[in-house]
Amino acid sequence: MTEPTPEKPAAKSSWVNLLVDFGPLAVFFVVYKHFAPADAQNGLGVVVAVTKSTAAFMIATVIALILSKWKLGKISPMLWLSTTLILGFGTLTVFFHDPFWIQIKPTAVYLVFAALLLGGLLRGKAMLQILLQSAFEGLTQEGWLKLSRNWGLFFLFLAGLNEVLRQVLTFGGWLQAKLWLFTGLSFLFTFSQIPMVLKHGMGEDETEEFVDMPPHD
Repeated sequence: MTEPTPEKPAAKSSWVNLLVDFGPLAVFFVVYKHFAPADAQNGLGVVVAVTKSTAAFMIATVIALILSKWKLGKISPMLWLSTTLILGFGTLTVFFHDPFWIQIKPTAVYLVFAALLLGGLLRGKAMLQILLQSAFEGLTQEGWLKLSRNWGLFFLFLAGLNEVLRQVLTFGGWLQAKLWLFTGLSFLFTFSQIPMVLKHGMGEDETEEFVDMPPHD
């Protein structure tokens, strides 16, 4: 009698990844929209709304950190690093009551990630694999190196885009772009990498997990 084939361990719930990755940003957006003044020219009202939404953002980020450890069993170095920067720039925003700090936070995060990924390439190391603490089945070292390179260059693009948008948009407009445009671009870029990683040995069964955990800020 043929023994049943052992089932592959269930993949981590995608909803947990989404909550950890994008939950804090959604909280930031909702709280800001709740407290934002009807008159966009009301500078004091905007500052108050930004301060309250940033405080909520920081709390939600810590909760996401705890949720990652509880549900996923780990906290990746990338999540530790992004959380540290969020709390640092968030504290500056609340202390100085100045939206500037929370707006340049994504630029700082993207530049740090880009420096780590592209700097690792100079030493022949696929830093993305280290930062994500992930090992997609069958993905070769060359595949990880190319993925690190591509994400490093994409982070540079996002850093530049964030600087342009925060200069030309109101805070509310910038926040909507951060939530919808940047999130959409990140997922589109992740999908664009699937043919490359499949070519370099990643199993098709791993693509769902691959899409569920794009690097984020």
